[in-house]
Amino acid sequence: MKVMIDNKIHINDYFEKGFLSPVKIIDQDEALNHRKKLEDAEKKLGPIHYKSKVHTVLKSAFDIATNKNILDVVEKILGPNILLYNVTYIIKEPNSASHVSWHQDMTYWGFSGDEQVSAWLALSEANDLSGAMKMIPGSHKMGKQQHEITNDKDNVLLQGQTVRNVNEELSVLCSLKPGQASFHHGWTLHTSMPNKSDDRRIGLNIQYIATHIKQLKNEKDTAICVRGNDEFNHFLKDEPAKVEIDFDALERFKELDKQYKKTAS
Repeated sequence: MKVMIDNKIHINDYFEKGFLSPVKIIDQDEALNHRKKLEDAEKKLGPIHYKSKVHTVLKSAFDIATNKNILDVVEKILGPNILLYNVTYIIKEPNSASHVSWHQDMTYWGFSGDEQVSAWLALSEANDLSGAMKMIPGSHKMGKQQHEITNDKDNVLLQGQTVRNVNEELSVLCSLKPGQASFHHGWTLHTSMPNKSDDRRIGLNIQYIATHIKQLKNEKDTAICVRGNDEFNHFLKDEPAKVEIDFDALERFKELDKQYKKTAS
């Protein structure tokens, strides 16, 4: 399915506000099909929430991450040469206390620059009731903010990292229908509240970086070029899943997940 996007208007919004939402990527039926594939995989593999590099073991996740409509937007932001760095399902169960505190994505990633963009594609409805993301427009222009490490078992973030004293009156709710996506800059302040609805809130979070970016925390980090050419080869190469559930890649996926979490901590 080809979705026409008014790139000029949207991309100007992205650079001015630090985010872009909503953008239709796939239709709702296709989104529901991807949700079914995820939930079928959960029955066989167990919980997949917040597992990193999931595109190396689940083909559905890689197919979304390399969808032409997503990559067309990412190219307008990063240029023609794009690395897929990470893919993660973020799932809030119905009527759960799980939340994400105000933070900036790039705080602990160890990248050499901020030529990065996060896509978040909804596989179920994300709204105020289910805990959709909220963004602070223009906050990406302020650079890195001070984060406090917290001990909150309901905070989805690895270290509960939190930016205090955010003026929430400035926030914009990014509601998404299944198949729609938001895109945000790595320094854009964002948060999401608990899911008070009776359905799961399921999103696929996808991280893209420009090919010249380096990982400064370790020499074993991985990525894969998904558009253009990688003339720098700063990352080891991820291998995408070859079938819907790539059991042959399962142990490697587990190691990649551990490595990602160690790097991001």
